[in-house]
Amino acid sequence: MSISIKDLDPAFQQGAGQTEGLEIWRIENFKPVLLSESSRGKFFSGDSYIILKTTELKSRALCHDIHFWLGKDTSQDEAGTAAIKTVELDAVFKGHAVQYREVQGHETEKFLSYFKPCIIPQEGGVASGFKHAEAEEHKTRLYVCKGKHVVHVKEVEFVRSSLNHDDVFILDTESKIYQFNGSKSSIQERAKALEVVQYIKDTYHDGKCEIAAIEDGKLMADAESGDFWALFGGFAPLPRKTATDDTQSIDGLPTRLFGVSEGHPEAIDADSMTKELLDTNKCYLLDCGLEIYAWMGKKTSLDERKSASQAAEEFLQSIDRPNTHIIRVMEGLETVMFRSKFDSWPQATEEKESEDGRGKVAAMLKRKGVDVKGLMKEEDPVKEEAEPHIDCTGDLQVWRVDGEGKTLLSDPDDSKLYSGDCYIFHYTYSGETGEEYLVGTWFGKQSIQEDRDSATTQASKLVEKMKFLPTQARIYDGNEPIDFFSIFQSLIVFKGGLSDGYKKYIAEKELLDDTYSEDKLALFRVQGTGPENMQAIQVEAVASSLNSSHCYIVHDASSVFTWFGNKTSTEDQELADRLLDMIKPDMQTRPQKEGAELELFWDLLGEKSKYSSKKVTEVYNFDQDDLMTEDIFVLDCHSDIFVWVGQQACSKYRKDALSIGEKFIERDFLLEKLSPQTPLYIVMEGSEPMFFTRLFKWDSNKFAMDGNSFQRKLAMIKNDGKPVLDKPRRRTSARSIAVSEKPQRSRSVSASQDRPRTRGRSPGFSALAANFENKNSRNLSTPPPAAEKLIQKPGTSDSTKSTHSTLAGANLIPRSNKGNLAASNKESDTKLNEDSMSSIQEDGKEGEGDDDEGLPTYPYERLTILSMDPIKEIDVTRREAYLSTEEFNSKFKMTRRAFYKLPQWKQNKIKMKLQLF
Repeated sequence: MSISIKDLDPAFQQGAGQTEGLEIWRIENFKPVLLSESSRGKFFSGDSYIILKTTELKSRALCHDIHFWLGKDTSQDEAGTAAIKTVELDAVFKGHAVQYREVQGHETEKFLSYFKPCIIPQEGGVASGFKHAEAEEHKTRLYVCKGKHVVHVKEVEFVRSSLNHDDVFILDTESKIYQFNGSKSSIQERAKALEVVQYIKDTYHDGKCEIAAIEDGKLMADAESGDFWALFGGFAPLPRKTATDDTQSIDGLPTRLFGVSEGHPEAIDADSMTKELLDTNKCYLLDCGLEIYAWMGKKTSLDERKSASQAAEEFLQSIDRPNTHIIRVMEGLETVMFRSKFDSWPQATEEKESEDGRGKVAAMLKRKGVDVKGLMKEEDPVKEEAEPHIDCTGDLQVWRVDGEGKTLLSDPDDSKLYSGDCYIFHYTYSGETGEEYLVGTWFGKQSIQEDRDSATTQASKLVEKMKFLPTQARIYDGNEPIDFFSIFQSLIVFKGGLSDGYKKYIAEKELLDDTYSEDKLALFRVQGTGPENMQAIQVEAVASSLNSSHCYIVHDASSVFTWFGNKTSTEDQELADRLLDMIKPDMQTRPQKEGAELELFWDLLGEKSKYSSKKVTEVYNFDQDDLMTEDIFVLDCHSDIFVWVGQQACSKYRKDALSIGEKFIERDFLLEKLSPQTPLYIVMEGSEPMFFTRLFKWDSNKFAMDGNSFQRKLAMIKNDGKPVLDKPRRRTSARSIAVSEKPQRSRSVSASQDRPRTRGRSPGFSALAANFENKNSRNLSTPPPAAEKLIQKPGTSDSTKSTHSTLAGANLIPRSNKGNLAASNKESDTKLNEDSMSSIQEDGKEGEGDDDEGLPTYPYERLTILSMDPIKEIDVTRREAYLSTEEFNSKFKMTRRAFYKLPQWKQNKIKMKLQLF
């Protein structure tokens, strides 16, 4: 479609979208007016806006996203103008931009990420009859905040009934800002809401007001809680949250397709949704409940596209869903989510340009059943399922291993395996040059080592007997390749085992025998790509084993159900029916759709509880503050993959960080054609290397603080946005000191460009080693013998436990040592334990000197690690302590007290530059 310059609004003819960044137009008198840079991010509820986000790829190509934002009080005429002008703006980019309709209070995360930490629209408007709010006496306002990565902020009525246990609220008064944390809100939501508190403080209080955090359920425990509840007329129990979100009622509605004819949508009836229903000469509306897609054929005119856009607006009004998102896509540039709404979509013939090097942070990945909503690159084609590379019509023989022997399984038992057993399989199939053979072993997750060794030995003998003609394979339960599934075709994996060795093992260990039986309660997860490749895997028969991305079969002795997750397809459900015929062929099933289950179904699984609906979602326009200590994130730089692990992330997932990264590369969620050999890095919080931190605007102090993400940000906001690294602590005994100290990062991982590298041990290392080997010399960074007796083992004190009940493990965030923790080695252990321990203070008192009392001073040249005349009578880990005050201040460009307040890594870095480390 060719667009004439005269068809475009003059506001878009001045180089719109030619440089990276944001451009915003406000609709004034039905014309788009470009806003100044100082006005960006300021929205009025009576206005409509057009927002253009231009992103430059590493290939230097520009990509565009267009949003039009409608204030809650904007007029229908203004809203319609914004919708039509957005189509005109897209024509500048030949229809290649994706367009989004944004409604105040229901914005997409992508849109909100442009205006971090939040947008708080003001009352007023240009053409709506309102007057923009002027500076006036401060009005107390109450806001509700929702979101872990971006924050949806909405003003609510300033009454007690607006509060609830599920959300985070901000009460903005003239002299103080209160954050009320609902008891069921997450730590991440609380931390993000604090960014809004900081925004309100800076924007409406000139950065000068008090901050208070109120915890739901603590009643009148402190003065701040009392002041907070007094503003509501006194404390009273909060009401339960009522379901007011209209997304709950429209989620799950059937997908409907409408053709747009002369500006009016007409329903299209079809047995199945296929791409062939879309005509390149027409426009269509696809109603998916939570969003409506407007699809524009390549051969449609600009007027037809404007008409379709207007039809989408009118359609929303007719069905009373004004807050639903409208997403407009052009033929050939459909998003992944749009294509997923169709039962079939052909593979694109042309390969799209990849966004090489585009960095994205993605929240924690699940090993199974990941929903990739909003993550995949929208312009890339759907990735096809892997195809087997072996003839699947061959002959299969399977043996179950039992000690030194094996038992041949007959059909159909040869496709029923137990996770407590080991198996040998022999497959004969037609190859390119004749018959070929494959001999392999399959090790169940619960199988014992004796059976594994026996299976390996017997399989090797079988290969040797066949004169080494077969290919030999070793397969592990849970990590089977598609060729293995294709050979078995219909595979069922039961819990427990049948071998004598397995039964003896669980008897000796007094473990519960959970071996499958038709009369027992059992739950199976269904997976696979078709009738020739389908599996039923038995899992724990509890509600938490369910996942919205899978179908399940559950049965006991008298009943059987099939359960279909909301994210499953008709093909998935067909596989469940096929596998049901193998598991319970003689019983009638009762299908259960997620969200509409019978009580009897939940009774069978014990009780209804939360289950996984984890999905991979992109964190737009991310920065360091998006890395929260309770989570695990994947940073995709295409040429490198980083898995960042928060110190307070679930211990189970911390251990799986490597497999998370491997799964991300294997599944290629972003469709970037990642090589299996892509470099993978596991980065722990507090030990981030420079080649990771360079990807951010990095402040290491933020991860040198104690507490969870909410506690850290609260401490920062109360300290004028600066990290609090020297938090006062009570130190009354050697026991409390030892427990409170956290392990420091090993010096072996520190590096500096200014530090000379030599083969073998450096002089500093040699000196340290010599000092360590001297029995009369002790590294004073460790407790003396008298104090060591008082040190508790890690984890024995409540002070080492996680601060959040749902997280396991101690807080291991590195923390800087105080400069005065060490004392001269000339003092006796007794004196150190009595005098030095009592002299440890949080900070030096005003007026005190900076010198370390009792330590001799030496010239800087003799203290460096490269000195030709080294001093042996010093603690080599604290060379700087022997400098005079004048020389210390000259070399370090700071006082001794200021230096020891820095985090340990920063102290080491400075010392390395000065050759004192």
